[in-house]
Amino acid sequence: MKIAIPFLKKKREIPEEIFETRAMEARDIIAPSSITLAPDYLRLGKKFAKSFFIFSYPRYLTTAWFSPVINLDTPMDIGFHAHPIETGMILKQLRKKATEVQAELMEREEKGLIRDPALEIAYRDLEALRDRLQTAQERMFKLGLYLTIYADSQKELKDIETTLRSILEARLIYIKPALYQQREGFHASSPSGLDKLLVHTPMNTGPLSSIFPFVSFDLSSNEGILYGINRHNNSLILFDRFSLENANEVFFGKAGSGKSYGIKLEILRSLMAGTDVLVLDPENEYKFLADAVGGSFFNISLASPNHINPFDLPTPREDEKPEDVLRSNIINLVGLLRIMLGGLTPEEDAILDRALTETYGARDITPETDPSTWKERIPLMSDLEAVLEGMEGAESLVRRVRKFTKGTFAQFFNQPTNISMEKPFVVFGIRDMEDELRPIAMFIIMRYIWNEVRSELKKRILVVDEAWWIMQTEDGASFLFGIAKRARKYWLGVTTITQDIGDFMKSSYGQPIVTNSSLQLLMKQSPATIDVVQKTFNLTEEEKYLLLEAEVGEGIFFAGQKHVAIKVVASYTEDQIITTAPEEVLKIREAKGAL
Repeated sequence: MKIAIPFLKKKREIPEEIFETRAMEARDIIAPSSITLAPDYLRLGKKFAKSFFIFSYPRYLTTAWFSPVINLDTPMDIGFHAHPIETGMILKQLRKKATEVQAELMEREEKGLIRDPALEIAYRDLEALRDRLQTAQERMFKLGLYLTIYADSQKELKDIETTLRSILEARLIYIKPALYQQREGFHASSPSGLDKLLVHTPMNTGPLSSIFPFVSFDLSSNEGILYGINRHNNSLILFDRFSLENANEVFFGKAGSGKSYGIKLEILRSLMAGTDVLVLDPENEYKFLADAVGGSFFNISLASPNHINPFDLPTPREDEKPEDVLRSNIINLVGLLRIMLGGLTPEEDAILDRALTETYGARDITPETDPSTWKERIPLMSDLEAVLEGMEGAESLVRRVRKFTKGTFAQFFNQPTNISMEKPFVVFGIRDMEDELRPIAMFIIMRYIWNEVRSELKKRILVVDEAWWIMQTEDGASFLFGIAKRARKYWLGVTTITQDIGDFMKSSYGQPIVTNSSLQLLMKQSPATIDVVQKTFNLTEEEKYLLLEAEVGEGIFFAGQKHVAIKVVASYTEDQIITTAPEEVLKIREAKGAL
């Protein structure tokens, strides 16, 4: 009897983890949506990539031969793979090769054949390389140099390849695409450091060092401050202006080009590096910066409580003669009074020169007296008026000087100095000074600063903003040029800023000031003045259009004989301190008010 036993199918248990969603990782975020591998390109999502290797080099490689490729304005990955070779093995191979070449040369000589320059050069190169390897001056490497370019289409990929070939083949250097090895080429030029192409060229240390990538003008030094970013290769522009033959700088750019932002950034970083900074500020726009860093801000105007006496004298240093200091001060003072009095005839010039000497003499300030006591007896403008009143032929001078000794003008021009430059950052604001008196005020402030600079040797920067104001008069321009020319001796760097380069260069001292400035920074320029700029700085057509099309904060940075395209960049904290954009300033003030 057969009994049917029902087959009980065991229920299959499915693990719950199969239905769980895998946690997203970083590689899921950065990975392309798809990868397509073709014989001569890769497609990563919507981007096309193509890898190449360099397989042939000329006999000589010059320094910076690779910089045009590095500075090419296209996305690119470059992989250098240098594999050291054991020197003993290379020496054996070179000895064998040298013997073969020498034997061939001797055979040609025995047969009476004409000399073969290629063989002779090869022999000399082999012997020279053997000597350097034997004395450990050189080492041998197997070099693999790979490039991967990126584009949005195959046509663009082809155009970039053509550009690459033209750059390299002009230097007798040849590349090939990694056919059927695009994946390996992509890895070889990526940061993974895997050399999967293994296309190597033997190369000794000398030519190998010429491939070092950071050889384009980047103006990086061990000391100095950060001026900005090199727009060609994104390297840092680090520079110490005091390392040049002079520390002077000119800063030209149209309104809104980022001049004020750039110079404030330089000031802030210079202060951090321990350099004192003095600013002549026509628009009082450095006040916020002065408050932020704990500096001094002096508002210079007719109604201001801050006064500067034009008759102030510097204290002679140990290497200076008192008579030279006094004579130089009187000459500069005549130039100031020429501006204040609306010009002088030759006779008035002579009278004024004698009157100033007598004015100081009346206060017992002479070359024979102790210079340390001069500051206690400095005369005022009213003392000059009193001396002129007793001189024959000075009636016109007395009437004009009286304008500055009596009435409203006397509040500023006939007062003893009551300010000091003790703090590292000092700003003189002249926004509230009447326009007709502004060049005079700038001259007086510069004289006061120059006297202080001469009295104490200290690393300083003097910033003259909107310098075209002082350049309007011959004496003012001459005095500014004199400071720029002599500043190096007193450890001073003069920064001249202007947006009106046309007016600046009209002065006979405009070009000499530029010539005596080792640092020059050009921001965006107006089409109306670009020809003047191009002629002044000897710019190429490409550099000219770069300045016309530059964005805010971009321009050209000159340091001595080198120049690079620059982009001024600041950190968030620096930006909050130095910004000049009205909307940003308003936001900062509102935020402070809320606190």
